[in-house]
Amino acid sequence: MTVLIAGAGIGGLTLALSLHQVGVPFRIFEAVQEIKPLGVGINLQAHATRELFELGLESELDKVALRTEKVAYFSRQGGLIWSEPRGIKAGYHWPQYSIHRGGLQMALLRALQDRCGLDVVEMGTAVTDWKSATQGVEIKLENRTSIGEKGVASGAVLVAADGINSILRAGQYPNEGPACWGGTMMWRGVTKGPKFLTGRSMAMAGEKHRKFVVYPIADTAEGGSVLNWIADLTMSEDYKWRQQDWNRAGNLDDFLPEFSDWRFDWLDVPEVIQQAEAVYEFPMVDRNPLPQWSFGPMTLLGDAAHAMYPIGSNGASQGIIDARILARELRDKGVGPEALQSYDDIRREAVNAVVLTNRGDGPDKILDIVSERAPDGFDDIETVMPLAERQSFADGYKKVAGMDIATLNAREPLIAL
Repeated sequence: MTVLIAGAGIGGLTLALSLHQVGVPFRIFEAVQEIKPLGVGINLQAHATRELFELGLESELDKVALRTEKVAYFSRQGGLIWSEPRGIKAGYHWPQYSIHRGGLQMALLRALQDRCGLDVVEMGTAVTDWKSATQGVEIKLENRTSIGEKGVASGAVLVAADGINSILRAGQYPNEGPACWGGTMMWRGVTKGPKFLTGRSMAMAGEKHRKFVVYPIADTAEGGSVLNWIADLTMSEDYKWRQQDWNRAGNLDDFLPEFSDWRFDWLDVPEVIQQAEAVYEFPMVDRNPLPQWSFGPMTLLGDAAHAMYPIGSNGASQGIIDARILARELRDKGVGPEALQSYDDIRREAVNAVVLTNRGDGPDKILDIVSERAPDGFDDIETVMPLAERQSFADGYKKVAGMDIATLNAREPLIAL
């Protein structure tokens, strides 16, 4: 009856916490020897926050994250295109959080260790292969610290939550190749800077080929903000994007000149970039939607199933929802292939739609349209893009991503206890 989980990222840890909540036994394996708070800022949308609250994590999130109050879109010239409240201020029953990805992962890990023991995650142990067995599934383990086989383990089902470069996904789709790069490079950094707008706002400025995104992930003792920011540029097709070298240091000369005059009355963009503690260069990549996630006693979850562009703040959020629905199906249908296929049927097409919508710029498409219609800026946004059209972009994305306010507030919990 044991669920085997490959990967202790956000999706894998949320699944483990959810299985513990519903009384389903599990084992979780993580390839690295020690989980460290790595990564950059992310946002958790209200539909994902709801699930973490229902796991009893509200106080933990408030310790390591900020409750986002507003999102705003601006033209390249700094003109306001659209803004709307977020989280509780928008009418959701749950907040949206801006948080460091590593901070969220560590909060989930601490909660799991508190509930299940310090050794609950088997560190330094990668799941490299699997096969069906009489009682369910047998997995092959590898010791990543000393490079060598670590034997096998058996369980009823295997959940591959091993990320965008999933070994287990590649085993089912051997001809897929590397992740898909759409031509955009992202330079990301964290800067201690001023509070801007409401002090709890997320802002996007520019358009697809040149965009700046910024939001606070913590307050500073001096009364300012720890700002997470992303600068996007479209590069030539022959640009050496190096697949996913997530620790590649960025060079300011490669992108800062493109933002050198972006000084708005609400934020000095070049100043924020120049004051960063460190800058990293990332390719904006995703993976093509799959026709199948579940293969008998094995299924995919999170980025292993549906890696998507970081647009619309839905990557981590969708992985959390995956975990909650899978845990529910395993409880209600038994720990076996039927539950995995039910999860696949419920989630796959819905999340594939988010992947494709993000590939088309998701809610940020509003920036592209305004840039095309008013390349030199505007005095009155209503003459460029009427309110009804702007509202439809915001509402449409919420429906695709499962974030519609009235629907989310009204529905029953995914896991009723």
